[in-house]
Amino acid sequence: MMTLLRRMGLGMSGLVVALAYLSWGGVAQAADTAKEFTKPTIDIGMFAQDPDRTAAFLTNAIGFRELPSFAVSAELGKKIGLVNNHPFVIRMFTLGEGEDATRLKVISIPKVEGQKPNQKFLESTYGLRYLTLYVTDMTRALERLKAEKVTLLGESPVDLGGGTLLVAFQDPDGNFIELIGKRK
Repeated sequence: MMTLLRRMGLGMSGLVVALAYLSWGGVAQAADTAKEFTKPTIDIGMFAQDPDRTAAFLTNAIGFRELPSFAVSAELGKKIGLVNNHPFVIRMFTLGEGEDATRLKVISIPKVEGQKPNQKFLESTYGLRYLTLYVTDMTRALERLKAEKVTLLGESPVDLGGGTLLVAFQDPDGNFIELIGKRK
């Protein structure tokens, strides 16, 4: 056992910490937490000024696939506490397949003007700030962004090392999006 610990760069104190962690239930707690949720991914909702413009951006500039949308009545929205007695439609977009694929829900309420937060930089406003999407072909992603005349931020694309690039930009409502992947 001590030979294995030495190979791992750990001494007796490393063993004590590892055993304490396991006896405390660190691994078991992580497994128990996973059992609390019915799916391992999250759905993200965003309020859009122009849902058609946002839908075109998501599908054409990024490559999302649109799923069937659904309507929420004013009564249900008010009961849930998300809207102030307005009906709305949720348009669903995904990058993956199946029930466990993360979905982006785009919401708009006709005749209701929201306020745009300061979206100049991440630190300009508190709250959810950006989406990170992992792409298999950064060359294709960049071509799609260029075709849609999307302005890249900073010095994008930025080389993260190992051939991996990061590209940052904003959607039509100013939300930050970053793509991470390798050129093909």
